[in-house]
Amino acid sequence: MVLLWLLVVATLALAAPAPEAGGQRGLAARAQPEVPNVVLVVSDSFDGRLTFHPGSQVVKLPFINFMKAHGTTFLSAYTNSPICCPSRAAMWSGLFIHLTESWNNFKGLDPNYTTWMDVMEKHGYRTQKFGKLDYTSGHHSISNRVEAWTRDVAFLLRQEGRPMVNLIPNKTKVRVMERDWTNTDKAVNWLRKEAINYTQPFVLYLGLNLPHPYPSPSSGENFGSSTFHTSLYWLEKVSENAIKIPKWSPLSEMHPIDYYSSYTKNCTGKFTKKEIKNIRAFYYAMCAETDAMLGEIILALRQSDLLQKTIVIFTSDHGELAMEHQQFYKMSMYEASAHVPLLMMGPGIKANLQVSNVVSLVDIYPTMLDIAGISLPQNLSGYSLLPLSSETFTNEHKFEYLHPPWILSEFHGCNVNASTYMLRTNQWKYIAYSDGVSVLPQLFDLSSDPDELTNIAAEFPDITYSLDQKLRSIINYPKVSASVHQYNKEQFINWKQSLGQNYSNVIANLRWHQDWLKEPTKYESAINQWLKNPLIQEFEQK
Repeated sequence: MVLLWLLVVATLALAAPAPEAGGQRGLAARAQPEVPNVVLVVSDSFDGRLTFHPGSQVVKLPFINFMKAHGTTFLSAYTNSPICCPSRAAMWSGLFIHLTESWNNFKGLDPNYTTWMDVMEKHGYRTQKFGKLDYTSGHHSISNRVEAWTRDVAFLLRQEGRPMVNLIPNKTKVRVMERDWTNTDKAVNWLRKEAINYTQPFVLYLGLNLPHPYPSPSSGENFGSSTFHTSLYWLEKVSENAIKIPKWSPLSEMHPIDYYSSYTKNCTGKFTKKEIKNIRAFYYAMCAETDAMLGEIILALRQSDLLQKTIVIFTSDHGELAMEHQQFYKMSMYEASAHVPLLMMGPGIKANLQVSNVVSLVDIYPTMLDIAGISLPQNLSGYSLLPLSSETFTNEHKFEYLHPPWILSEFHGCNVNASTYMLRTNQWKYIAYSDGVSVLPQLFDLSSDPDELTNIAAEFPDITYSLDQKLRSIINYPKVSASVHQYNKEQFINWKQSLGQNYSNVIANLRWHQDWLKEPTKYESAINQWLKNPLIQEFEQK
């Protein structure tokens, strides 16, 4: 690792790429004599706030810092759905998730869906993928999908193991997440042995599982992923004094959706400050290990003389709450869960630039095509980020004419008992639920309330109304909520029928088994009542 760091320092000493001509949308890529290679590294559960001050003070991330110095950092980048499969579906399709009906971790894109990588391949790019993809339908556990389908049922069950930490007491243990390191090695070898010989441009994707929490077998046969696991080597990269203990609202004062999430994530019990601090420290250490894998890719490009010919992009599918708002995991529109890292560097990309405009993961698709000089389809939800990151484009206000000054994020999966919609503008974060009537909305001004502890929706009714009208002009969210209700019931009924007489035994022994088995008849009855409830008819008139 010492050699690794010396190489980073040497690379940092290189001069930034020379500016390119042109400044219109897409012209930055097309003006170059050769279209560049592209490498996209996507982590899982990386809090985007760690890539800039003050979050960047809590853990050493040398390769992210390298990208910041030599490229563009998007300070307000968001997921379009704070959960793995729907978020990645948006990233690979360039469409909001209600347009592809990627509702949960079981329902994503069709396996034959044409992604940006498919389009780039048709236009002459050599393509390669390693690691976690997770944007197509049919994946994740039975428990995960059943929990999503039954989130409207009138019961409250703990679905996860209690968040915990697990330390490898070894100061030399570097490769903790072996699977991610294996995939990183494959990507590095591909760059060194194959990509270096290509006469055509290439695009490489590397998907990492870190810093997603690890499985928790101690929670029982059907367990979630609630273990924050690392070694002393990575823990030493964390500045303990900079770790912030988040403020929590009393359970009785929580927004009802937050209470449901905290309860189902097994977080409503008592946690000591030491427990909370450890969870956050271990999470940050896992981010440091993620950064090192990104570094392996950057160094492989540098050593193969490919770095100056390659645009490198780093992002994540969503963030990680790490005990903010008395929750872990994601499935929330709070900053820790919804804010993602997004950094770009390479030929034509402005160095040491921080962009404050709101952007989101659907912008990846048009950006990839724009880099390749490929005309953009008209139906995309996203917009190319090149106009804002290009060395020739310096006026941020012009971006408003190319990219709207808002982003949309939706959530329809487990651990949240109402479809959730976030409209994020430069100043406001507006969160609406379900049909817009049955659950009170939330409004936050992050400039004055960065911890999102004070819902000011009732205090500013005109702003709340205006933002809600804007949201409804983008998405008919009551109608989408109704579609999700219908989908959930249909999928559950099909699953139940497929089990026949085994249904009662199977549903009792999913991840919620510790609670379910105390009163199985009660919970089965609640599901039967839910199936009889004509929710679809109620929503059809909205």
